Amino acid sequence: MLDMLVRNVNLPDGSKGIDIAIKDKRIVDMASGIQASASIEIDGQGQLASPPFVDSHFHMDSALSLGQPRLNTSGTLLEGIAIWGELKPDLTVEAVKARALEMCRWSIARGTLAIRSHVDICDDRLLAVEALLEVRQQMKPYIDLQLVAFPQDGYYRYPRSHENLLRALDKGVDVVGGIPHFERTMADGSASIRALCEIAERRGLRVDMHCDESDDPLSRHIEVLAAETQRLGLNGRVCGSHLTSMHSMDNYYVSKLLPLIREAGVHAVANPLINITLQGRHDTYPKRRGMTRVPEMLAAGINVAFGHDCVMDPWYSYGTHDMLDVAHMGAHVAQMTGLKQMQQAYGAVTTNGAQVLGLDDYGLEVGKPADMVILQASSVVEALQLRPARLFVIRGGEVIAKTPPTRTQVVLNEGPADVSFSRGLF
Repeated sequence: MLDMLVRNVNLPDGSKGIDIAIKDKRIVDMASGIQASASIEIDGQGQLASPPFVDSHFHMDSALSLGQPRLNTSGTLLEGIAIWGELKPDLTVEAVKARALEMCRWSIARGTLAIRSHVDICDDRLLAVEALLEVRQQMKPYIDLQLVAFPQDGYYRYPRSHENLLRALDKGVDVVGGIPHFERTMADGSASIRALCEIAERRGLRVDMHCDESDDPLSRHIEVLAAETQRLGLNGRVCGSHLTSMHSMDNYYVSKLLPLIREAGVHAVANPLINITLQGRHDTYPKRRGMTRVPEMLAAGINVAFGHDCVMDPWYSYGTHDMLDVAHMGAHVAQMTGLKQMQQAYGAVTTNGAQVLGLDDYGLEVGKPADMVILQASSVVEALQLRPARLFVIRGGEVIAKTPPTRTQVVLNEGPADVSFSRGLF
């Protein structure tokens, strides 16, 4: 007997009426009309079964800290960094952990079961590191939480960043982070990339840099990051996050840059919700959108994912950690309105994000873990359109979250009528 049988679901690749058989926490069969019994059966009713959502760029240590100690009145990146610096002396392990656990509950309810979170190591106590390491262990049955040692105040700019980063890695933090554009000079930024990539190479770790989160077209640290990736043989293990300066770069330079990124196998993560909000603050009109060149990078063969980045913290006052909101905004900002492009936007919060994190055991395939989300939509495009209810969130063949289907009663002259949101247009 099977442990679970999910019947009659559609898949992201367009397949319809598929049954998914689960045994011992893994998918053992996927076909139409599976003849078997199971301890638990779920009737998918033609809804979409998707691999879990992946947030490949997040800051869990600051999530849900909005207003502490004050609000970001200018709405700028630099004021957000300043506010976080004001809050750091008052942080406690208990407070960071409580906010992070609440954030994880929000994430699970919305089907996000893999998160890469940057954690600030420019606090000599490493309280946020301690808190998130505990959260990672506590939430391990439900969420794959990957932590990045992030020198928020600059690897060279903050005197003890090097020491603190090594301490964080020794404690079990997974990824080497950086923020080269926040160093005092461009030269220091480039030097920080070289030093941090060398640490990652020696330790066999991945790299994820906040890179060129600026409107300055001369902020070109992604070029150095790609070169260091090649020099050290880190191909496929390095990610450049944000890359917003690319929005303002000369087209000829970008035509040279994109092949370098692809050749090095550097992943890119755009953060549509945050960068459409933070970038272009010095512009009058026309005002730049700020988000990096997502369609162009995808066309060049670069793996591009989307991250939520922030939820109710010094940099962003909104958010519920719904990755469909992220994909929806990304599709708008990048003008990804064609059918293939909408499917790519969905991939940016699922399969592409899994590649960034190096999640080899991910996806709706026989032999993979039985992790999935069943949405109240018939296709990935409809899911983007409606950002529908997550009817079932399944981890290892067990339902860990449920949301009732959404229905609206429309009252017309002819009388009330229930309206279902699943239209099956694509």
